[in-house]
Amino acid sequence: MPTIIDEHALYVAKHPGTFVLQTLKAFRANQGLLLAGAVAYYALLSIVPLMILIVIVLSRLVPQHVLLAALGHLLQWLVPGQSTALVRELANFLAHRAVIGWVLLLTMIFFSSLAFTVLENAMSLIFVHRVVVRRRHFLLSALLPYCYILFLGIGLLIVTFVSSGLEAVGAEGVELFGLHVSLQGLSRVVLYLLGLAGEVFVLTSIYMVMPVGRPSLKHALFGGIVAAVLWEITRHVLVWYFATLSQVSVVYGSLTMAIVILFSLEWLATLLLFGAQVISQYERFGLEPADAPPQEIKTA
Repeated sequence: MPTIIDEHALYVAKHPGTFVLQTLKAFRANQGLLLAGAVAYYALLSIVPLMILIVIVLSRLVPQHVLLAALGHLLQWLVPGQSTALVRELANFLAHRAVIGWVLLLTMIFFSSLAFTVLENAMSLIFVHRVVVRRRHFLLSALLPYCYILFLGIGLLIVTFVSSGLEAVGAEGVELFGLHVSLQGLSRVVLYLLGLAGEVFVLTSIYMVMPVGRPSLKHALFGGIVAAVLWEITRHVLVWYFATLSQVSVVYGSLTMAIVILFSLEWLATLLLFGAQVISQYERFGLEPADAPPQEIKTA
């Protein structure tokens, strides 16, 4: 089996242009931009309830201001340029969390799972060659979003402790040959690299879990690295664009934050689905004719 995988990778390396072209054509045929718009819309509905639920639970273990600071660092990767505004709105909501009843709590749990459900359906269209072979039990699909919410909460808790420790080390510095050397720059670099590694890990886990069928860690890691690199480039371009050229605040006024977040989430969803398309095309590249018609999902 390893030999087959190596030969497959060698075949892709010999025909990179054909592979990229077929991937783009398949992404367009699957209406990837339309799927990304649906994922981004439900992610916009889910992000605030999801953050509220995670912070409410973790605030019993970590001071709220420390937790919100760590959450702000994470949101810089998710919604560049709008993390401060989101954290501020989240803090205002948490200041009045005593009014949260069971009905509102269940509503937040429901909305926080919508994006995962839509993402799973989009993955089914991209990995249609897996769906026709093996289908996922509906109970597993129903529980999957809430398992992800649990792991996201654990990940946020770990990030909170790590970022707090790095900031403390950077603020104290070290004594070297009688001179005080600041480690703030080093701590920022380490924090950025850890964030990038966490980004690749999250994307890889999505590609491992969301698509139907038996996943491959190598394929999932390949798609995760592709999506993470593309998102890092896009994220910095978005920050520069909104800070220098964009006139979105003039056009949309009070709706600016929602529009910018939706735009960022759509780009992120597009790259997330494109990474999935890269994995799907890699699994089939060289095994199917280039002009083979797309498979249909059998629902019977």
